[in-house]
Amino acid sequence: MHTMWKGSISFGLVNIPVKLHAATEDKDISLRNLHKECHAPIKYEKVCSACGKEVEKEEIVRAFEYTKGKYVVLEDKELEQLKKENEDKAVEIVDFVKLEEIDPIYYNKSYFMSPNEGGGKAYSLLRKALETSGKVGIARISIRSKEQMAIIRVMENTLLMETIHYPDEVRSFQDVPNIPSGDNVTQKELDTAIMLIDQLTEVFKPEKYKDEFRTALMDLIESKKNGETVTAKETAGKPSGNVTDLMAMLQASIDKTKPTVAKKTTRKKSISKEKKQA
Repeated sequence: MHTMWKGSISFGLVNIPVKLHAATEDKDISLRNLHKECHAPIKYEKVCSACGKEVEKEEIVRAFEYTKGKYVVLEDKELEQLKKENEDKAVEIVDFVKLEEIDPIYYNKSYFMSPNEGGGKAYSLLRKALETSGKVGIARISIRSKEQMAIIRVMENTLLMETIHYPDEVRSFQDVPNIPSGDNVTQKELDTAIMLIDQLTEVFKPEKYKDEFRTALMDLIESKKNGETVTAKETAGKPSGNVTDLMAMLQASIDKTKPTVAKKTTRKKSISKEKKQA
């Protein structure tokens, strides 16, 4: 597994040398833009919006737009100095909290942490302490010149670091439009919805879930690569967002998701009754 960062975890006076490894990977299929006529890739050139001149890399500076059309230009050396001051290659744990106190909306990106040379025992100590206390660490870390908050927790036998958003990066739920102010549902509707939830409840098994669009797209690419004729499949339309009869839709959902075993058992019981009556 590729090492993307080396540094240390510190809490109190304890210092643990660690390596960081990306825990997830982007599986999206990347498509290129081609010229329709000759199937050659399209180039994207850097052109000045004012004079129309093509700009070389050394002619480009970075800036912050503080109001429309007004910029503060930042020199490369100024940005580099800030980067050096803030990137001390340390994950500093500042607090310990319960995991359930952190809403998932704050989670950003996950990284596995492995001990670097000489850090095995301290790594094991932190892992065991987190497991025993039932807590997670809230930490600060600088990655690629950006300071981020993170949590450090245990996953199986490995320390996992998950970067989290700052509170001012999470938008307020009060800004979401058209949220009903009250629960305008009947008890029967609620009971039926709970029944549907119970019927669809499973133990979480990540391997059960597949990216169906990515699979279908790869199948299409492979077919076209092999010169096969591809016919678009007709898919059943999904119900519209206009709910005319909520109870009917709930009941239809329950009927559709009933376990087949239950249906067979019911059938056997009815056959037995018929025999007894005969």
